Amino acid sequence: MNHKEVARQVADAVGKENFVAAAHCATRLRLVLKDSSKVDQKALDDNADVKGTFETNGQYQIIIGPGDVNKVYEELVTIVGVKEASTEDLKAVAQEGKKQNPVMNFVKVLSDIFVPLMPALVAGGLLMAINNVLTAEKLFGAQSLVQMYPAITDVASIINLLASAPFAFLPILVGFSATKRFGGNPYLGAAMAMAMVMPSLVNGYNVANTIAEGTMPYWNVFGLNVAQAGYQGSVLPVLAVAYILATLEKFLHKKIPTVLDFTFTPMLAIIITGFLTFTVVGPVMRGVGDGLTTSLVWLYDTAGPVGLAVLGLFYSPIVITGLHQSFPAIETTLIADIAKTGGTFIFPVASMANIAQGAAAFAVFLLTKNEKQKALASTASVSALLGITEPAIFGINLKLKFPFICAMIASGIASAFIGIFHVLAAALGSAGVLGFISIASGGYKGFAISACISFIVAFVLTYVYGRKKMNEPLVEATDDVAVSINSAPTNEASDEVIAAAVEGDIVDLKEVNDPVFSSELMGKGIGIIPTDNTLYAPVSGVLSVVYETKHAFGIQSNDGAEVLLHIGIDTVNLEGAHFSSDRKQGEVVKQGDVLGTFDRQKIAEAGYDTTVMQIVTNTPNYSEVAVVTDGHVSHKDVVLALTKATEKGN
Repeated sequence: MNHKEVARQVADAVGKENFVAAAHCATRLRLVLKDSSKVDQKALDDNADVKGTFETNGQYQIIIGPGDVNKVYEELVTIVGVKEASTEDLKAVAQEGKKQNPVMNFVKVLSDIFVPLMPALVAGGLLMAINNVLTAEKLFGAQSLVQMYPAITDVASIINLLASAPFAFLPILVGFSATKRFGGNPYLGAAMAMAMVMPSLVNGYNVANTIAEGTMPYWNVFGLNVAQAGYQGSVLPVLAVAYILATLEKFLHKKIPTVLDFTFTPMLAIIITGFLTFTVVGPVMRGVGDGLTTSLVWLYDTAGPVGLAVLGLFYSPIVITGLHQSFPAIETTLIADIAKTGGTFIFPVASMANIAQGAAAFAVFLLTKNEKQKALASTASVSALLGITEPAIFGINLKLKFPFICAMIASGIASAFIGIFHVLAAALGSAGVLGFISIASGGYKGFAISACISFIVAFVLTYVYGRKKMNEPLVEATDDVAVSINSAPTNEASDEVIAAAVEGDIVDLKEVNDPVFSSELMGKGIGIIPTDNTLYAPVSGVLSVVYETKHAFGIQSNDGAEVLLHIGIDTVNLEGAHFSSDRKQGEVVKQGDVLGTFDRQKIAEAGYDTTVMQIVTNTPNYSEVAVVTDGHVSHKDVVLALTKATEKGN
């Protein structure tokens, strides 16, 4: 490929004056244009070096291919004169001037703040649940375990200490994360939050009683009485404080001369925010937070089973919209004030919804005759029962529609029983069959009964209704690439075989959530949902591409196949975070050699699909690219068999 010539052709087709910004990933040029309607689409379609184009999320993307796209990009920015940008910068540019959905923007902000905190909150919550098991009376007998076995008293005390810490100092965690999200220095946010929970202040949990008793100490600030009240366990006050701090800090950075900025900006940001916190913002937002908590408790007490039934009925549709990402902020508030609230009612309802989706997917596993769908349903159902519902919802239940609806009904019924039994969660954790670990003492039996109801109703409804639809297969096997194991070409009959690059569950390439890969514009291949964090060489050959962010690799095999390995979808936006590799372009590798590692959990927590794409980019050189296995594979298993076109007379 003449990279300079291709860049010139792209520039001419798009229009040199039409560029706003440009970036690239492992396979495509990502452009923000002034007017995409001015693109000479025919010229790009007729260009043999352009594998395809599409437009999404304000970006016009031109598929060039691994190994070439970076060189075309370098020539393009020189020809056009557009500033080079990272994919994250490009994403921001693409959204400029667009009308945003304020609700979804607010949800995303909350998600960005609280998702990073979840490990600490889950750990603290589960430890709190363990402490409840050790100290609850009438759970294993008339006395608690601590009373029956005094030797474990100090063990329980340490567990209680560890469990209480994340919630007692919750403002510090929120202050750090929120200030970072709002564009300020997170360490200043943490410092400000530390001031809000200083031991010299009246503990936040005792503020109401201290005021009622008339014993609240006050500062006299120029004649203004300022309560010395702490904010332990608070969420809303510190969110507001973090926003003010970050906004003030950015303002000061712009106004204070560089020579004085480092010294005086942090000091001024803290002192101004601090006075605003204790005089106005803190007390006001404490009142708002108390009002929200009181309202939720009132709603739970008043609506009871009916209200929870409605929430349970619509919980899974809420998950589809993404609005459930705002729930951790609400649940954290309820759990932080557990003495008043008793815990959160949202977590048990979420567990019922997830169990129902898993049961519906399991019914599909028993009903379907399609082997590919059966394999996906089996793993997706287990995943949903353990609290991860995306594979079941998007891979099975929504596609067939009736399992999703049956699961909604079951979730609504089971959630009503959650209300009848007054089941609350004292912690956040895995919202599924293991959710009982997070349930407050006294709610275990009610949770177990409700979970059984959710599973049985969802399974029976799906299975009975599905039987009526079994006169024809639930899903037609229309994939012209995938073949059954029995009819697949054997390794001996193939010109080349390719192993899996990662351990995991195979998915149809046409089902992955990226139009470039699912449309097979890059070539035929497979997707693998990883269950391990190591990427291996699927063939022996030379590394033709090692992307700088380590999320994509290209291999030229010794037998001629050009294989692209791409970890996740749009993970180039992570700019190398959660990926590691010491491999270099041009290195010789053997099949099974480790190419790199990645943290699939952190990638998922960052909001990215972790599916690994394994593509034969020179597919036109073969008469057949066949998938020769299905279900779960290890990195040693053969997954693709290639037959060269020349041997079929083409």
